[in-house]
Amino acid sequence: MSVLRFIQLSDTHLFDSPDGELYGINTAQSLAAVITSIRGSREHIDAVLVTGDLTHDGGTPAFRRVAQQLSELNAPVYLLPGNHDDPSLFSCALKRPGFQTCGSFIKGNWQVVLLDSTAPGAVHGHLRSTELARLEKALAETPNRHTLICLHQQPVSVGSAWLDRHMLDNTDALFEVVDRHPQVRGVLWGHVHQIFEQSRNHVQLLACPSTCTQFKPNCAAFTLDDKASGWRWLNLCKDGWVNTGVEYLAP
Repeated sequence: MSVLRFIQLSDTHLFDSPDGELYGINTAQSLAAVITSIRGSREHIDAVLVTGDLTHDGGTPAFRRVAQQLSELNAPVYLLPGNHDDPSLFSCALKRPGFQTCGSFIKGNWQVVLLDSTAPGAVHGHLRSTELARLEKALAETPNRHTLICLHQQPVSVGSAWLDRHMLDNTDALFEVVDRHPQVRGVLWGHVHQIFEQSRNHVQLLACPSTCTQFKPNCAAFTLDDKASGWRWLNLCKDGWVNTGVEYLAP
């Protein structure tokens, strides 16, 4: 297989009630609309990456409804938690065929490592020593596979002061591991509800919009954007190149 097609979804923020709204957006309906649009493209999907905040302080009903909606994409789903997700429920409530929480996986000549960057009771992120060791081990054992790393909180500043107060607090530790392994091709995250694309030492740094509300880029204080619900697509090439872009629902 020369190209793998991945979809990144993030910050779905479902509530226990199907009527739950975030800043005036019904999050269950917005996720459904995103899934319908993705399915409408009729493109084969090799994996769906879901980078946190599946619920908005919701419980098991919210997790189960997210899982039910994601299953409509008819592709393997790989998920990691965000700061809004209850860690005591996350893995158990999402246990179903075709779903994997955290860990890592291999498809073709690509490896994906999903890191839990949540810190108990905090909005900012932190990678525990066990997660960093797991990343180091996965990279050391697969030097010949191109690798994507996924987490929830941003590991670099996105240029919005209020958001960057809640980024990963041990970024240097993450990049110390990344810098030792040249097969890393990209780092993906959610949390920021906006598109972000940058590169660092030939590693692509990528954030994607939320499937519900968006935050306006480059703002000192909390500001909503008028962009519609969105998602990121990634074409992973055999030579290690990541061709990627963002789609938004029609307003």
